[in-house]
Amino acid sequence: MSDEMKQKRRDELVDPIEEVPGYSETESRIGIWGHPLHAMSVSFPIALTFCALGADGLYWLSGEPFWALAAIWAAGTAFLFGLLAGATGFIEMLLVSGIRMRAQVWTHFIIAVFLLSMLGANWGYRLDGWETAVLPYGILLSGFNVCLVIATGWHGGALVFSHRLGTSKGN
Repeated sequence: MSDEMKQKRRDELVDPIEEVPGYSETESRIGIWGHPLHAMSVSFPIALTFCALGADGLYWLSGEPFWALAAIWAAGTAFLFGLLAGATGFIEMLLVSGIRMRAQVWTHFIIAVFLLSMLGANWGYRLDGWETAVLPYGILLSGFNVCLVIATGWHGGALVFSHRLGTSKGN
Protein backbone atom coordinates (compact mmCIF):
# COMPACT_ATOMS: atom_id res chain seq x y z
CA MET A 1 0.00 0.00 0.00
CA SER A 2 1.44 3.36 -0.98
CA ASP A 3 1.89 6.24 1.46
CA GLU A 4 -0.81 8.19 -0.34
CA MET A 5 -3.32 5.36 0.07
CA LYS A 6 -2.40 4.98 3.76
CA GLN A 7 -2.96 8.71 4.34
CA LYS A 8 -6.31 8.58 2.55
CA ARG A 9 -7.34 5.61 4.71
CA ARG A 10 -6.35 7.52 7.88
CA ASP A 11 -8.36 10.52 6.76
CA GLU A 12 -11.43 8.32 6.30
CA LEU A 13 -11.13 6.82 9.80
CA VAL A 14 -11.61 9.86 12.00
CA ASP A 15 -12.74 9.25 15.55
CA PRO A 16 -15.56 11.72 16.27
CA ILE A 17 -14.77 11.74 19.98
CA GLU A 18 -11.44 13.40 19.23
CA GLU A 19 -13.37 16.56 18.32
CA VAL A 20 -15.01 16.82 21.77
CA PRO A 21 -13.63 19.63 23.95
CA GLY A 22 -11.36 18.26 26.67
CA TYR A 23 -10.36 15.13 24.74
CA SER A 24 -6.68 16.01 24.84
CA GLU A 25 -6.74 16.97 28.54
CA THR A 26 -5.46 13.76 30.12
CA GLU A 27 -2.91 14.92 32.68
CA SER A 28 -3.15 13.55 36.18
CA ARG A 29 -4.81 15.76 38.77
CA ILE A 30 -4.27 13.41 41.70
CA GLY A 31 -0.55 13.35 42.35
CA ILE A 32 2.42 14.46 44.36
CA TRP A 33 4.94 16.73 42.63
CA GLY A 34 3.86 15.60 39.19
CA HIS A 35 3.79 11.89 40.05
CA PRO A 36 0.31 10.35 39.59
CA LEU A 37 -0.91 8.57 42.73
CA HIS A 38 -2.86 5.91 40.85
CA ALA A 39 0.16 4.82 38.85
CA MET A 40 2.26 4.71 42.03
CA SER A 41 -0.27 2.90 44.20
CA VAL A 42 -1.19 0.03 41.85
CA SER A 43 2.21 -1.60 42.38
CA PHE A 44 1.33 -2.76 45.88
CA PRO A 45 -1.86 -4.73 45.16
CA ILE A 46 -0.23 -6.23 42.06
CA ALA A 47 2.80 -7.48 43.99
CA LEU A 48 0.73 -8.68 46.95
CA THR A 49 -1.63 -10.64 44.70
CA PHE A 50 1.36 -12.52 43.30
CA CYS A 51 2.67 -12.98 46.86
CA ALA A 52 -0.63 -14.56 47.94
CA LEU A 53 -0.40 -17.08 45.11
CA GLY A 54 3.25 -17.75 45.94
CA ALA A 55 2.49 -18.29 49.63
CA ASP A 56 -0.40 -20.62 48.72
CA GLY A 57 1.93 -22.60 46.49
CA LEU A 58 4.58 -22.84 49.19
CA TYR A 59 1.95 -23.99 51.71
CA TRP A 60 0.80 -26.63 49.24
CA LEU A 61 4.37 -27.86 48.75
CA SER A 62 5.58 -27.69 52.36
CA GLY A 63 2.50 -27.89 54.57
CA GLU A 64 4.03 -25.22 56.82
CA PRO A 65 1.31 -23.12 58.52
CA PHE A 66 3.52 -20.03 58.18
CA TRP A 67 2.78 -19.89 54.43
CA ALA A 68 -0.98 -20.07 54.97
CA LEU A 69 -0.68 -17.19 57.43
CA ALA A 70 1.48 -15.26 54.96
CA ALA A 71 -1.14 -15.87 52.26
CA ILE A 72 -3.98 -14.42 54.34
CA TRP A 73 -1.89 -11.33 55.11
CA ALA A 74 -0.94 -10.93 51.46
CA ALA A 75 -4.55 -11.39 50.30
CA GLY A 76 -5.91 -8.91 52.84
CA THR A 77 -3.25 -6.32 52.23
CA ALA A 78 -3.69 -6.67 48.45
CA PHE A 79 -7.39 -5.97 48.90
CA LEU A 80 -6.85 -2.94 51.16
CA PHE A 81 -4.14 -1.42 48.97
CA GLY A 82 -6.32 -2.24 45.95
CA LEU A 83 -9.10 -0.14 47.47
CA LEU A 84 -6.67 2.76 47.81
CA ALA A 85 -5.40 2.37 44.23
CA GLY A 86 -8.96 2.04 42.96
CA ALA A 87 -10.06 5.16 44.79
CA THR A 88 -7.26 7.24 43.30
CA GLY A 89 -8.00 5.91 39.80
CA PHE A 90 -11.74 6.50 40.19
CA ILE A 91 -11.24 10.08 41.39
CA GLU A 92 -8.82 10.67 38.51
CA MET A 93 -11.40 9.35 36.08
CA LEU A 94 -14.10 11.61 37.50
CA LEU A 95 -11.94 14.74 37.48
CA VAL A 96 -10.37 14.47 34.03
CA SER A 97 -12.82 14.50 31.13
CA GLY A 98 -10.20 13.41 28.59
CA ILE A 99 -9.75 10.21 30.58
CA ARG A 100 -13.41 9.62 31.32
CA MET A 101 -14.61 9.80 27.70
CA ARG A 102 -12.49 6.90 26.40
CA ALA A 103 -14.02 3.43 26.13
CA GLN A 104 -10.74 1.72 27.05
CA VAL A 105 -10.81 3.47 30.43
CA TRP A 106 -14.19 1.95 31.20
CA THR A 107 -12.92 -1.52 30.25
CA HIS A 108 -10.02 -1.08 32.67
CA PHE A 109 -12.40 0.23 35.34
CA ILE A 110 -14.81 -2.72 35.05
CA ILE A 111 -12.03 -5.33 35.17
CA ALA A 112 -10.44 -3.52 38.14
CA VAL A 113 -13.73 -3.46 40.08
CA PHE A 114 -14.15 -7.17 39.42
CA LEU A 115 -10.56 -7.73 40.56
CA LEU A 116 -11.25 -5.82 43.78
CA SER A 117 -14.31 -7.93 44.49
CA MET A 118 -12.31 -11.12 43.91
CA LEU A 119 -9.44 -9.89 46.11
CA GLY A 120 -11.99 -9.22 48.85
CA ALA A 121 -13.54 -12.66 48.33
CA ASN A 122 -10.13 -14.31 48.58
CA TRP A 123 -9.37 -12.53 51.82
CA GLY A 124 -12.85 -13.02 53.28
CA TYR A 125 -12.82 -16.73 52.47
CA ARG A 126 -9.62 -17.16 54.50
CA LEU A 127 -10.78 -15.25 57.59
CA ASP A 128 -12.74 -18.17 59.01
CA GLY A 129 -9.87 -20.67 58.86
CA TRP A 130 -6.73 -19.44 57.21
CA GLU A 131 -4.93 -22.79 57.14
CA THR A 132 -7.81 -24.92 55.86
CA ALA A 133 -8.84 -22.29 53.31
CA VAL A 134 -5.72 -22.61 51.16
CA LEU A 135 -6.50 -25.92 49.48
CA PRO A 136 -8.20 -26.11 47.07
CA TYR A 137 -10.25 -22.90 46.86
CA GLY A 138 -7.75 -20.43 48.29
CA ILE A 139 -5.07 -21.28 45.78
CA LEU A 140 -7.63 -21.29 42.94
CA LEU A 141 -8.86 -17.84 43.96
CA SER A 142 -5.29 -16.59 44.16
CA GLY A 143 -4.52 -17.97 40.70
CA PHE A 144 -7.66 -16.40 39.26
CA ASN A 145 -6.75 -13.09 40.91
CA VAL A 146 -3.30 -13.19 39.30
CA CYS A 147 -4.98 -13.63 35.89
CA LEU A 148 -7.24 -10.65 36.65
CA VAL A 149 -4.26 -8.56 37.77
CA ILE A 150 -2.52 -9.33 34.48
CA ALA A 151 -5.61 -8.34 32.46
CA THR A 152 -6.16 -5.17 34.47
CA GLY A 153 -2.50 -4.22 34.32
CA TRP A 154 -2.41 -4.84 30.58
CA HIS A 155 -5.31 -2.46 30.01
CA GLY A 156 -3.95 0.12 32.44
CA GLY A 157 -0.51 -0.04 30.87
CA ALA A 158 -2.00 0.46 27.41
CA LEU A 159 -3.81 3.56 28.67
CA VAL A 160 -0.61 5.03 30.06
CA PHE A 161 1.90 4.01 27.40
CA SER A 162 -0.27 4.19 24.26
CA HIS A 163 -2.62 7.04 25.13
CA ARG A 164 -0.56 8.83 27.82
CA LEU A 165 -3.56 8.99 30.15
CA GLY A 166 -3.11 10.00 33.77
CA THR A 167 0.47 11.07 33.30
CA SER A 168 2.18 14.39 33.70
CA LYS A 169 3.18 15.47 30.19
CA GLY A 170 5.40 18.33 31.26
CA ASN A 171 6.14 21.25 28.99
